[in-house]
Amino acid sequence: MKLSGAIFQKEIFMSASFAEAGLHCAPVSIVFNHCPIRRLNSYANLLKAVHDEGRFLCSQLPNQVLKSISIIDSPGILSGEKQRISRGYDFCQVLQWFAERVDRIILLFDAHKLDISDEFSEAIKAFRGQDDKIRVVLNKADQVDTQQLMRVYGALMWSLGKVINTPEVLRVYIGSFWAQPLRNTENRRLFEAEAQDLFQDIQSLPQKAAVRKLNDLIKRARLAKVHAYIISYLKKEMPSMFGKENKKKELISRLPEIYSQLQREYHISAGDFPEVRKMQEQLEMCDFTKFHSLKPKLIEAVDNMLANKIASLMSLITQEESNMPTEMVHGGAFDGTMAGPFGHGYGEGAKEGADEDEWVVAKDKPAYDEIFYTLSPINGKISGINAKKEMVTSKLPNSVLGKIWKLADCDGDGMLDEEEFALAKHLIKIKLDGYELPGTLPPHLVPPSHRKPLQTAE
Repeated sequence: MKLSGAIFQKEIFMSASFAEAGLHCAPVSIVFNHCPIRRLNSYANLLKAVHDEGRFLCSQLPNQVLKSISIIDSPGILSGEKQRISRGYDFCQVLQWFAERVDRIILLFDAHKLDISDEFSEAIKAFRGQDDKIRVVLNKADQVDTQQLMRVYGALMWSLGKVINTPEVLRVYIGSFWAQPLRNTENRRLFEAEAQDLFQDIQSLPQKAAVRKLNDLIKRARLAKVHAYIISYLKKEMPSMFGKENKKKELISRLPEIYSQLQREYHISAGDFPEVRKMQEQLEMCDFTKFHSLKPKLIEAVDNMLANKIASLMSLITQEESNMPTEMVHGGAFDGTMAGPFGHGYGEGAKEGADEDEWVVAKDKPAYDEIFYTLSPINGKISGINAKKEMVTSKLPNSVLGKIWKLADCDGDGMLDEEEFALAKHLIKIKLDGYELPGTLPPHLVPPSHRKPLQTAE
């Protein structure tokens, strides 16, 4: 689910729009009975106006991406004078319904016109309780320079902090998700890395779907248990004969106090309770005398499920996932960023020179050799102590230099020859340029004299 951006969606699919693809969109009312969103029929009265005008549409595309995930695009968020125009249905209520059922919520902002309107603020508030699903995309970041981008990013985080009450910092992806040339190319590497992270996050959704459903089951079970405590308490406090209506109003107004009392009595987390204001509105329409008393056996059954059966289900899911091939999203932009010379990080950092015949370190080796022969080599090798004196001048921490030493000491003799020393200096340069070091030394970085000769058949 995303709010909102046609260009972003088109870039994900790497295909034409619905109309350009020659596909006809049908009003959602027509396809409800054939899709998982048919429960939105309960909003039929609210959505009748947009149904009649054909503005609430559903389309099925022959796209590889959609075999693994479904994307729900919200209408554009209104701002300025447009916010006074009624949509004809409860927009935030529909968003909340979707938010409870989706795996990921993506909020899109444009870097060159950052604004959180009143409607956007209310829409984000509708996602409360689903904070772990929210990701933020700062789109069209190429339209501002680096200095402006830093200011925009800071303003965005400050604005979101006022709307989303969570101790964790939201993950914000910075990029330019369209097929047009970048207007400012100084942050190209950043945009590519951020896009890759976002695509990997979306790609992993099918793998995590079962765990998310199990987490939703746990959340609903805990909520059902809390509701049972609240309802039984209200039932117990009601008079048997007179003053029922006045007592009902008193209990509703005292609901925050009742929450605190039940929290202490049954050792319930405050986060398990439903929102006070919404619960009060629901209770206004209920007859407290028809509520049921607490049934301890049912509470015990729920506790047993949460304590024992959920753990068994989790182990079954883990076992099933290990026996099945990894399910990933394929097609569209997800395949375009995986391989080839335009793949993320191709020919950069430790991957530089991977497709070249010459050892990539050779071009800088003369300069490294000059340093090597100032370190008092004995029999063509320098000791670890002398190598350390030179390596620490990079000001990299010992933990990083230790990893570089392990990668560069190809024969593991505790000393470095001139090729191993050149390799160490090359790895230091990679790290200082902002790239990550490889876990193991790639074949193209192995010094020529340390490469094992190819086995030839006799």
